[in-house]
Amino acid sequence: MVVDAILLCGPTASGKSDFALALAAQLPIEIVSVDSAQVYRGFDIGSAKPDAATRASVPHHLLDLRDPTERFSAGEFVAAALAAIDAIRARGKLPVLVGGTMLYFNAFVHGIAPLPAADAAVRAAIDREAATRGWPALHAELANVDPAAAARIHANDPQRIQRALEVYRSTGVPISVWQRDTAPAHGLHLLRHAFVPADRAALHARIAARWQQMLADGFLEEVRALRSRPGLTALAPSLRAVGYRQLWEHLEGRYDLAEASSRAVAATRQLAKRQLTWINSDPGWLRFDPLAPDARTRWLTAVSSVCKPTVG
Repeated sequence: MVVDAILLCGPTASGKSDFALALAAQLPIEIVSVDSAQVYRGFDIGSAKPDAATRASVPHHLLDLRDPTERFSAGEFVAAALAAIDAIRARGKLPVLVGGTMLYFNAFVHGIAPLPAADAAVRAAIDREAATRGWPALHAELANVDPAAAARIHANDPQRIQRALEVYRSTGVPISVWQRDTAPAHGLHLLRHAFVPADRAALHARIAARWQQMLADGFLEEVRALRSRPGLTALAPSLRAVGYRQLWEHLEGRYDLAEASSRAVAATRQLAKRQLTWINSDPGWLRFDPLAPDARTRWLTAVSSVCKPTVG
């Protein structure tokens, strides 16, 4: 089977990165991050960004692309990912796209609609409204003007609520109408694997354990350092990342650390649920339980048996 790239998605804490690194021992691969937090410089511990030793052992791409005060869109991700894939394949390696940002995966696999350009004034107005009314209220407004988009967007997903309302307010046309005409920007042959743990309680336990490990590794100090960056405020798109948002609020004095941790773990569980909803809505993903007995061995065997690196 000719495979131009492997896609490996799944909920947070399902073991995607560990499996991909194990695959590097069997195939000449390079990893392309599909993570909306890892693109930001300084977002290291809380995004589970690979450390220097790991990156020296297996090349990683699409890390540290933006300052935390900047935006990074799904369209920018697709362009950067395609450039990385071309370069990896030219070296005779196999690109493996790994992460949990399903919006990026969806854009890469299915394409991006030709949406209107961002309108800074409209976005700023929506941000101000969100600060006073809250994002659930804006989600309710979206449900009135674009029920199809609201049905796909969670009430606690500020970035997508903002973009959908921005498009409608700027053009008078619902974003769901704009999105009807999409096509992928490539003709790559993809092997798409999704990690879907059958035991949700076990996944939740892994999420809680990973949070405690991140705190032990210095996550709170990382967020404290981010707060010292000029121009970085709680309204920055980067600070919508789960974990970072809750610790930022703790440092603002809104919650003690125990409450912030509880909120972060709960938000991460909600994120995992949304990730699984994305996966389950797309039959093109080959599902695999990463927590089953001998899961890693069986997955590595399955992938290695059908994949060979191609040269572009």
